[in-house]
Amino acid sequence: MVTSIAIAPEEHRQRCDALLERLRSEELSGVVLFDPYYVLYYAGFAFAPTERPIAFILSSEGERALVVPRLEVEHAEAKAMFDRVEHYLEYPGDPRSEVAVETALSALGLTGKIGADQDGYPWVLGYRGPTLSELSGATVVRIAAEIEEQMAIKSEAEIALIRESCRWGNLAHRLLQRYTRPGVTETEVAQRASNEATFAMLDAIGEIYRAQSFFMSGAHAGYRGQIGRNSAIPHALAGNIVFQAGDVLVTGASAPVWGYLSELERTMVIGEPTSEQERMFGHMKAVQEVAFEAIRPGVKCSEVDMAVRTYFAQHDLFAYWRHHTGHAIGLRYHEGPFLDSGDQTEIRPGMVFTVEPGLYAPELGGFRHSDTVLVTDDGIEILTYYPRDLASLIIPV
Repeated sequence: MVTSIAIAPEEHRQRCDALLERLRSEELSGVVLFDPYYVLYYAGFAFAPTERPIAFILSSEGERALVVPRLEVEHAEAKAMFDRVEHYLEYPGDPRSEVAVETALSALGLTGKIGADQDGYPWVLGYRGPTLSELSGATVVRIAAEIEEQMAIKSEAEIALIRESCRWGNLAHRLLQRYTRPGVTETEVAQRASNEATFAMLDAIGEIYRAQSFFMSGAHAGYRGQIGRNSAIPHALAGNIVFQAGDVLVTGASAPVWGYLSELERTMVIGEPTSEQERMFGHMKAVQEVAFEAIRPGVKCSEVDMAVRTYFAQHDLFAYWRHHTGHAIGLRYHEGPFLDSGDQTEIRPGMVFTVEPGLYAPELGGFRHSDTVLVTDDGIEILTYYPRDLASLIIPV
């Protein structure tokens, strides 16, 4: 019987060890991480970031400490992977939260040179405090690049969670398409589809499921306002729009599974498509296939985007171009590297990307599919599996 699909504590330990090995040449006394996604990646501790500082501290000897506000103490202590949990009462508090950080740094022997994702807790949601440099008197070495490189190559356990996300995003999208029709609103359709998919997911894997997401608690599918002419705005916002015959629709579906995400997007049309809608849909589908074919181990991310841009140029489509080909995905919805002409990162097996080149015509609408793909030893595996052809994506009137 399957009892867990979460990342095992041993994998979190291995990630910490691998980070320390990467940084060995820097001769650091340890590492301090504030970013909530980095803390989740290395410590398996998911939290909602607020003005109350939280810090994960890793000594050069592998000792692990977490600094939290009082309201997170029991949550932190329930995670058996920490050697030390230090807490403060409240922010701003007296004594201030930074005293707890100083205590943990001293206990783990972090002096001299310290690696950190950023120089102190960021000034978010009203927090104001000293930098890590000021607090510790140490030299802070930024290590975010090394962290991002490590996170870019997904383990088998991470890939399994992304596959699970694809499964429930697929169901949510199926329900979204089923309930979409002229005269109803995007809000009621998205809510109904998302709720039903979430309940089905919880029926199936509820005993072993956690979202561990800061912004989503279950399977979700919706339109985010990308309806009719608004579908030509790639990052529109939901507006309770009423569907009408002839609308071009751009969707989005996903599900956080122990923090890991996938991305499924489709272009749909309400009613029989016009010849121009068919033409734009055909180009969108063809240019996504160009990107699929270009993604191979050893190829640079920029080369994939340039292959897509070449297609745009050859077919005189640059008037409809708005954004790069895609991005990595995992614990964050957007991760690096990026399928962009400015990213020279070499593609490697284990990377997971969204592939989503789009065409946007203000008077007609937007046309974008997005699929989540895994880079394999000799190409890609497309993890999302929703139909991509136009006939399957027409909403009957």
